[in-house]
Amino acid sequence: MRHVALLIETSGAYGRGILRGIAKYNRTIGNWSTWVRPHGENDPPPNWLKNWHGDGILVRIDSKETADLVRKTKVPAVNLRVTKAEYPFPFVSVDNAEIGEMAAKHLLERGLRHFAIYSRPRGVNPTLDERCDAFKSSVIKAGFSCDVFSNPKSSKPLGWEEQQDALTDWVQLLPRPLGIMAGNDEFGLQVLDACRRCSLAVPDEVAVVGVDNDEPLCELAIPPLSSIDPNTESIGYEAAQLLDRMMAGGKSPKDVKPIKVKPRGVVTRRSSDVVASEDEEVARAARFIRDNACQGLQVIDVLAHVGMSRASLQQRMKQILGRTIHQEIQRVRLHKVKDRLLAPGLTIKQVARESGFASVQYMTRVFHAITGETPAQYRNRRLK
Repeated sequence: MRHVALLIETSGAYGRGILRGIAKYNRTIGNWSTWVRPHGENDPPPNWLKNWHGDGILVRIDSKETADLVRKTKVPAVNLRVTKAEYPFPFVSVDNAEIGEMAAKHLLERGLRHFAIYSRPRGVNPTLDERCDAFKSSVIKAGFSCDVFSNPKSSKPLGWEEQQDALTDWVQLLPRPLGIMAGNDEFGLQVLDACRRCSLAVPDEVAVVGVDNDEPLCELAIPPLSSIDPNTESIGYEAAQLLDRMMAGGKSPKDVKPIKVKPRGVVTRRSSDVVASEDEEVARAARFIRDNACQGLQVIDVLAHVGMSRASLQQRMKQILGRTIHQEIQRVRLHKVKDRLLAPGLTIKQVARESGFASVQYMTRVFHAITGETPAQYRNRRLK
């Protein structure tokens, strides 16, 4: 039985998700004795590490002090956190660039044309920098500009109320309807609070998406916050698997390439559940599709609700959303399919029924045409 130390914060959803992935690996394959103590992000390294003698370490390195202590143990170690300095440990993390691209795609699909970013100042946190850079790049590539919040100059750090006042002033001056990416869910809560302070309607005037899918935080927000699920269980599982190979005498740390795990996708809640358009008929059609696509909705039902001919509505939807009426219905259904495939215990047949598809065969054909995978392949890859 190998003895493995886990230096991973237990205070946030990201760290707890990683621990679930490690636990899954340990139950099925590892058979480790694990040493872990509850602690928060950015806490100093624990004193017990100085005298610890085990076989391996899984760690989220947040300081040079922690890195030096881990290195002095002279046992295999895997780092699960992007750091400003380069440390001599193999690295496993979510693909933060894909997170930024995913957030941009999510907001662009809603017909938004104005975008902004709220996160830490550049250079403070490499993880957030990578997410935000990819978001901004994707928005610019799509032909739009992107504002970035900048803290007002001050001789001392801003307190909570001062920070929220500055954020409120910034948000209400931006063009609308607006899509904002928050670097993580904590920043998403701040943005939504600022919108309430200046009476901006969410999501109709400002749509917000965060990152990490920390469910208590997302549900605490008013309205509930949409967020990208970074697939932390897979990160933990991959890191545990890598450490096991290293402890068994596998490749040396310098020969191990960084592993970047794909995020699961956007968990859409009320904060971004909108189609932004100055064309009221298109907006009404999109809202009707969003609310009814998974209840056997047909194109003819949408036309009856809006009171327009197919040719007229079709042309306007393609011009504004880049999709036909039928394609928008299928997009909403496929989003539901992806979400329900990740729910434990549901059969593929149940997923098809809840998503509004008449049969598993039809759902599989449509899903494969869009994603290149069958629903079963998608589920197995995401939940491995």
